[in-house]
Amino acid sequence: MKRIPTNIITGFLGAGKTTSILSLLARKPENEKWAILINEFGNVGVDGAILDQQGAIVKEVPGGCMCCVAGLPMSVGINALLAQKPDRLLLEPTGLGHPKEVIAKLTSDSYRNYIDLKATITVADPRHFSDTQYTDNQNFQDQLALADVVVANKIDQCTAEDLDAFDVFAAKFEPAKAAIGKVEQGQLNLDWLAIERTERQAEHSHHHHGHDATAPLEEFELAPGEIFARRENSGQGYRSCGWFFAADQIFNFSKLFTLLSNVNAQRVKAVVNTERGCYAFNVVNQVVSVNELSLEGFESRIEFIDKEPLPWDELEQILCSLTSVQS
Repeated sequence: MKRIPTNIITGFLGAGKTTSILSLLARKPENEKWAILINEFGNVGVDGAILDQQGAIVKEVPGGCMCCVAGLPMSVGINALLAQKPDRLLLEPTGLGHPKEVIAKLTSDSYRNYIDLKATITVADPRHFSDTQYTDNQNFQDQLALADVVVANKIDQCTAEDLDAFDVFAAKFEPAKAAIGKVEQGQLNLDWLAIERTERQAEHSHHHHGHDATAPLEEFELAPGEIFARRENSGQGYRSCGWFFAADQIFNFSKLFTLLSNVNAQRVKAVVNTERGCYAFNVVNQVVSVNELSLEGFESRIEFIDKEPLPWDELEQILCSLTSVQS
């Protein structure tokens, strides 16, 4: 069997991993079939919904680090994707995840004959390199340490001081990275995918959290007449709460945009049916970006992530007040 070229795309919360994968999919060879395994900290599968319309084969592992507890969720997802015989496999671990165990799984005897693990690419926001909230975080440090390629994303939003801070940090890498890039809008270089992997060490150990290996991955199925479902998660000092709304619930675009602009959460992401169509909302530190999607009849998903629990019940009431039933 042909070994499938495989890359891990890592990065901390809000760095732009999903946007980077979208940019790669937009430029992939037309004759190739790509598969993506997505791991989200939350439980409502926002990233998977965004990537699913891009022509790739997508599997999701929600609710925590996909390698945790014997790696069963990750193995199930990988096996399902390999059965589709893709030309390339991409893995997007949660922004709070540690790539060490993912690398170990992909290079283990179980997958050595099936997966050709290439460069691990870590996407970073240069504005974080002068903020100890990030630079002191062990997963942030180790995502960078284990990367073969480190990419400063969102440079159009950075100051000269931000980029200098990134350069100082990047100069300290040992061994040196195979490539260091600076891009806007996640425009990763396709050639980076072909770079060979180098064995690298992380300074910290991985702390497992999330899945029970004996439990099946949860699927959202709203009961007849049920408008929404809510799911929460916590781990590694962060908390998330997400909502899954029935497809006939239509959000008011302007009011939702205002809400997301004013919620003081570290990370918010959503794929939502509105009266204007379906849109993806991406919020980092109250800065909202919006992209229109070509989805129809889709169940809306909204997720908030922060270090502290937010007033989830109040947010739920507000979200419900922003919807109306599609006629």
